[in-house]
Amino acid sequence: MSVPHDSVVRSIALCLPPLDSVEPSRFSVPPGACDTHAHVVSASGDYPFSPDRSYTPPPAPEEKYLSMLNAMGMGRGVLVQISVYGTDNRYMLDVLSRHPDRLRGVAVVDANIDDVELQRLHDAGVRGVRLNVLFGGGVGFDIMDKLAARIAPLGWHMQFLMDIRQLPELMPRMSQLPCPVVIDHMGHMPVAEGMSHPGFQALLLQVRDHDWWVKLSGAYRISDQPDDYPDVTPWAQALVNAAPDRMLWGSDWPHVAIPKMVDTGRMLNLLADWVPDAAQRQKILVDNPARLYDFPPLRSRDA
Repeated sequence: MSVPHDSVVRSIALCLPPLDSVEPSRFSVPPGACDTHAHVVSASGDYPFSPDRSYTPPPAPEEKYLSMLNAMGMGRGVLVQISVYGTDNRYMLDVLSRHPDRLRGVAVVDANIDDVELQRLHDAGVRGVRLNVLFGGGVGFDIMDKLAARIAPLGWHMQFLMDIRQLPELMPRMSQLPCPVVIDHMGHMPVAEGMSHPGFQALLLQVRDHDWWVKLSGAYRISDQPDDYPDVTPWAQALVNAAPDRMLWGSDWPHVAIPKMVDTGRMLNLLADWVPDAAQRQKILVDNPARLYDFPPLRSRDA
C-alpha cells in the first residue's frame, strides 16, 4: 500500500507505524467502552496531506483502526480529524459513514463554514470541532469565539490541543465559550512542570467548577519516565478526583510524531493505576463518552 505522499513528503518527518499487537488488558473492559481519541490515515492517494503539516504519518486506515478497537475490547470509538489533512475531513467522514452506531467524529473546520455543511457533518456523526495550536495544519485560537457560536446550537463541543501553560492567559476567553470545552492529552504540558504550575491549577479549576472535560490520553507526550509513566499517575488522579463525570479515555492511536512507538494496550492498562475503582472506570470508558458524543443506547447484545 502506498502512503498518500505529496511532492514535499521527504522534507517532513516520517512517523513510525503503530505496533501490530496490543498488550492484554489488566482489567475487565466494560461493554460499550469507548476510545475517544484516535485518527485514521488513508492508504490511498485520494486524500492529499496539507503542505503545512508538521509530520507525515504512515497509513492507518479504517481496517487497522477497527482491528485495534476490537483487540482492545472497545465497542465504540471517536475519530479526531488528524492535523495532516487540515480541514479536509473526507476520509474521516467516509469511515464514520460505515459505522453510524459505533463511531463518532471531531472535525477541523474554519469559521466560515456554512450551516448546510455543519448539518451535513452532524448527520455524519460529528459532535465537535478541534482547535490545534501545536502541530501544523490545525486551526488556532483566533477563530474560537466565532466558531463556538456556530457549533453551540448543534450541541457540539470544542476540543483543544494546546499546552496548558497558555491557559491562564486564555482562560478569560475560553471560559466564555457557549459550548462544552474538552482538553486533549491532560493539557499537553510536561508533568515535570509540577502540579502547582498555574497552568495545571487553572485546568483543575475549570474542570472542577466550570464543567470542562479532559482526555486521559497521551501520557507519553507529557512524561519524563517512559513505559509506565509513573510521573503521570498523580496528575491523572488529580483530574479524575476533580470531576470523574467529565473524564474520557483515549488511545491516541496511531501515536504520531513520537520518537519511540508505544503499545496501545499499555495505554489502556494505565487506567488500572490511575483509576483503581471499577465504577469510576465505567464512567470514564462508557457513561461519559456516551453522553458527550451522543451515542445511541447500548443494545442488549452490546451490554
